[in-house]
Amino acid sequence: MCRRSGEKLFLKGSRCYTPKCEIDKRNKPPGQTAGRRRRRVSDRGTQLREKQKARYSYGALERQFRKTFEMAEKQTGITDENLLVLLERRLDNVVYRLGFADSRKQARQIVRHGHIILNGHKTDIPSYLVKEGDTVGWREGSRKTEYFKTLAENIESKTVLAWLSLDRQNLVGQVLTMPTPEQIGATFDPKAITEYYSR
Repeated sequence: MCRRSGEKLFLKGSRCYTPKCEIDKRNKPPGQTAGRRRRRVSDRGTQLREKQKARYSYGALERQFRKTFEMAEKQTGITDENLLVLLERRLDNVVYRLGFADSRKQARQIVRHGHIILNGHKTDIPSYLVKEGDTVGWREGSRKTEYFKTLAENIESKTVLAWLSLDRQNLVGQVLTMPTPEQIGATFDPKAITEYYSR
């Protein structure tokens, strides 16, 4: 997916920062053979590529991603900024941003397996949209796992974005404010996604 997009999407967590990263080893699109030139990508193709980049990054299926875009369209303000904020508010993304997982894929698995509690209640829906003031923590039973013990030892090295706060002692995070597009630092162009769906 990274090779198709032409840049790192950080889908494999810490592996993406090592020489084992696939795009570092073979930095050319999949299927390309020696001596063959690839055709120039059209505007529509570029827009599709940006949409796919966003989908791959957040691990959303097409139907779910389209639904998120429609939600962003109905909100007041700029659609592409609304889309970015909605994607960032997903519970699996918040778990990843708090440093509880090395990648969004791993964060989604942690949520699906019921290890995470939201405002004191167990939830296993990765696409749940968090709100300002929500707290995200670990279920009592999950605190006994080897993964949690390893995480507790390594949490000091993790950095947390300004719109979140993390109690490193108890491993409980809180949503302080809604994220802004500047804080998110997206690797894709949300404007191109709006243009793709607006045709």
